[in-house]
Amino acid sequence: MSAVNTGNSGQKQAFAGLPVKDQAILTEMGPHWSQDIAGNRQKVLDIYTPVLAATDRTGLRVTADVSYGAHARHRLDIYQPAAAIDPRASRLAQLPVIVFVHGGAFLRGDMNSNAEIYGNVPRYFARHGFVAVNLEYRLAPEAAYPGGAEDVAAAVEWIRRHIAAYGGNPQHIVLLGHSAGGAHAAAYALDPKMVDARGQARISGLILVSARLRADVLPDNPNAGGVRAYWGDDTARYEQRSPVTHAQRIDTPTMVVIAEFENPYLDAYGAEFFHKITEASNAPGARKFSHRFLQVLKHNHTSIVAHLDTEDHTLGPALIDFIASTRPLTPG
Repeated sequence: MSAVNTGNSGQKQAFAGLPVKDQAILTEMGPHWSQDIAGNRQKVLDIYTPVLAATDRTGLRVTADVSYGAHARHRLDIYQPAAAIDPRASRLAQLPVIVFVHGGAFLRGDMNSNAEIYGNVPRYFARHGFVAVNLEYRLAPEAAYPGGAEDVAAAVEWIRRHIAAYGGNPQHIVLLGHSAGGAHAAAYALDPKMVDARGQARISGLILVSARLRADVLPDNPNAGGVRAYWGDDTARYEQRSPVTHAQRIDTPTMVVIAEFENPYLDAYGAEFFHKITEASNAPGARKFSHRFLQVLKHNHTSIVAHLDTEDHTLGPALIDFIASTRPLTPG
């Protein structure tokens, strides 16, 4: 079987390193996450921000607000580990590059939601020896479909041209999208409107964390307004515009991650997407990939990324292991 389901084996204790009272808050919150997503999200940020602020930054360098396009939101932050900073080693550094695309229900969000989040995500990867990029993009309704994916494409091309100067390998880029950012990352990799003339994305791997992979405006979708703002009011177009519709076009190793406590339907859409890419890779004559699926127990839609770079290792090592399994593209 070409697909590997990592299940929950080897996961460590969720919320490790947090004060006991905060662990209790997050544990109690989980089953009730969807009843007050906005309020619960703020509680998660309030818990993790001071913990992340206390982390050691020794040996890491951040080059902030680099422009990759003409719009004010066409910017990115580059995180370098010591191996990419040391002048004696810079000529030899060709480290894999991890590009993080944040969420925000298409209407809001920033790569630096506050001083610590979501910078904790690229910082985690830089701490483990990768060059990491925190990516900003335009929001709906100003940039409706496929604007977010177009910005991802523009940023990836900028990274391919310039990341070697920061110690990264331009042929070894892994794209990681969370929530709405996962929709944009998946569309970049799969949507026929986005793939290049060769019919494939120019990345070595794709990670989709709690990603919105299907457009819907169901009554209990708390982000239906964002879906309409980005994908439009014509629901008849949603099937063709949803990344899951194009899952069979997969041409890169992919890891799908969901939280135990998700925004409504995102876990189901993630499982549906994984099922389709597995079918595609197992079809006769198809190119074989080891795709992975992981449900992160006890975590919710926000804590699944907010906990990275803390003592909680329920997700990070699995991401590192997946990235280590990817390979650089052939130049050309």
